[in-house]
Amino acid sequence: MNILHKLPETVHYDLVVVGAGGAGLSAALFAALDGASVLVVEHTAFVGGTTAWSAGTTWVPGTQHAAKVNPSDTLADARTYLDAAIGDHAAPALRQAFLDHGAAAVQRLEDHSEVHYRPYPKHPDYISDLPGSTLCGRALEPLPFDGRLLGEQFALLRPPIPEFTVLGGMMVDRTDINHLLGMTGSWASLKHSLSIVLRHAKDRLAYPRGTRLVMGNALVARLLYSLSRHANVTLALNTSVEQLGGPQGRVDSVVISQDGRRCTVQARGGVVLASGGFNRHAAQRQDKLPGADAAWCPAAPGHTGLAQELALRRGAHFAQGGKSHAFWAPVSLRKRADGSTAVFPHFVMDRAKPGFVTVNQAGQRFVNESTSYHLFALAMQEAHRTSPAVPAYLVCDAAALRKYGMGMVRPGCKNLVPFLQDGYLSADATVQELADKLGVDAAGLQKSVEQINRYAHTGTDPDFGRGVTAYQQNIGDATAGNPNPNLGALQTAPYYAVKLYPGDIGASTGLATDTEARALDASGQVIDGLYAVGNDMHSIMGGVYTAPGITIGPGMVFGYIAARHAVARSRHA
Repeated sequence: MNILHKLPETVHYDLVVVGAGGAGLSAALFAALDGASVLVVEHTAFVGGTTAWSAGTTWVPGTQHAAKVNPSDTLADARTYLDAAIGDHAAPALRQAFLDHGAAAVQRLEDHSEVHYRPYPKHPDYISDLPGSTLCGRALEPLPFDGRLLGEQFALLRPPIPEFTVLGGMMVDRTDINHLLGMTGSWASLKHSLSIVLRHAKDRLAYPRGTRLVMGNALVARLLYSLSRHANVTLALNTSVEQLGGPQGRVDSVVISQDGRRCTVQARGGVVLASGGFNRHAAQRQDKLPGADAAWCPAAPGHTGLAQELALRRGAHFAQGGKSHAFWAPVSLRKRADGSTAVFPHFVMDRAKPGFVTVNQAGQRFVNESTSYHLFALAMQEAHRTSPAVPAYLVCDAAALRKYGMGMVRPGCKNLVPFLQDGYLSADATVQELADKLGVDAAGLQKSVEQINRYAHTGTDPDFGRGVTAYQQNIGDATAGNPNPNLGALQTAPYYAVKLYPGDIGASTGLATDTEARALDASGQVIDGLYAVGNDMHSIMGGVYTAPGITIGPGMVFGYIAARHAVARSRHA
């Protein structure tokens, strides 16, 4: 792989990929594997996009990995589930194309690159009470990766969010966390913990952060390492796309700029847009996400929507009919020492666990705390229409905080002073006093805590049905010994709270495409040579968050589809 530091006046490639996140790197790698020359143009200084900050989970049904944990699952089951969950919010033909090509795409990576996965032993589809849903087999996890193999290119990899690391830059996944928390009670956990901590200590002698990479960082590193072994791939960082060129109805070139120098790039096979979607485009946010402050968005900074804007000028259009324009998660905010703001998504580690309750500013529950993060944040916005629920308050007692942590406060944290001093965490000796400190109705909060305590005793939440599905139970704590793994009493003082906001974690609405990932104009005609994948493409899920990894999985699969089509096109140009 070549790094383009100085632009020539003109240059030719078989394929130009705009964006170096998971979808863009996948498209580039598939094209390179087919022998094409590829230019990857990235607006920022790093590769990885939001994928590098994510868990890296890749949802693809029917792969060779699925049989290891769920041999009875079928593509027909997956189709039944998607049809039930999505309905007409997205075109059925697109999700059928995803199902038809998913296994082949994963197999291509496994056989011909350093991208390797393993299945989660248990990782349910999010709407697990629908027909066709499964408890495991469709969600794939990238294998950990040794960042030292990247050599100088390790510096190109977008670092993880600091709040998702420990010990000054050591990445940990859920397996590591469980071992670290259990190291005093298990020899296996102690051995695992010592091995990763000692590895990290050695890393810090030569690297600014740990080189044992997991989750999304591992996936991006594997893609980057695989691309680095192809001489026909060029990467241009800190480079902007200014224009999509070609006659009416066709795109065959791009104009890019870097350090004040402009270059026209001829693209024989076409241009793949994979820039991450509209989430940081001010006008598109105002139109599609009114009331959602950009400061609540935990997505990577490169999701400016500018590439989509160029496509719109060439006749492309945003698809319609999605249930939501974005995918969501509740987030909490904290100022860092350098003045930047940490935006922390509350995915699975706290709100669904025993000993937690979420209330609006009247102190009343308004949501099933154990539902998916997407539905949780949508419920915040819907509740806010009638009673202030933004911010909402995640409340727990001392026992729950110590065992599970809360947001940026890690489990077992012994020094809460910094979190209390800067206001990230609020605490008081009684529920009523905590309510007064938060400005929440004290009687309302007291009633909500008393209700959740009763429900913890009976194991049934008659108000919101907390803990009734397999997905919800999976993110609870079955070891707590309660009748319901998602319910536990708040009874150990002091009591704590963190403010929650609805944060958009990725775009769902994107450019309309056909089953080959080709962009369509308003009349439904193909714009020849222009492709959109990842969050630049309208989600095949139609704004419904069906399962873990439903942005990365389809991004990779449609990267495969687009690359295959574009490479064939380049050979006939």
